[in-house]
Amino acid sequence: MKKILLLNLIIILSMNAFAQQTDQDAIKQTVNKMFDAMRKGDSTLLRSTFAKGIAFQGVANKKDGSVALETENADDFIKAVGTPHKGVWDERVTFKDIKIDGPLASVWAPYKFYLDDKFSHCGVDVFQLMKTKDGWKIIYIVDTRRKDNCPE
Repeated sequence: MKKILLLNLIIILSMNAFAQQTDQDAIKQTVNKMFDAMRKGDSTLLRSTFAKGIAFQGVANKKDGSVALETENADDFIKAVGTPHKGVWDERVTFKDIKIDGPLASVWAPYKFYLDDKFSHCGVDVFQLMKTKDGWKIIYIVDTRRKDNCPE
């Protein structure tokens, strides 16, 4: 009887680990799709990764040494991606940490941004995602930006 209980416990724990991994893969896929859309200049593909009401912010270092929180308009960003512009916007991320609690996920992702193959800036992207009937959607993005001391 103890062996059956132990076997059931192992099966249940493995199913939870598998489900967690599947969600992590789906979350990475959503974030990567967003960056693919940026590289392609595809505003329709980009919009498909966002939930309605998405919020964009950046933590900016000011010239006077202060730090400010800047709020950006998501529709302006989507429009900028879809408007022909010089060079390919290529943001390369490393997924450092993904936390999931039911339908909410948080992603910490250091990045380097290139215009074509020329380095522009780096920092950390923090994404909040929500699991919907259509899959994981990005609900919030906040980032840092700098030219040196890039996080790995």
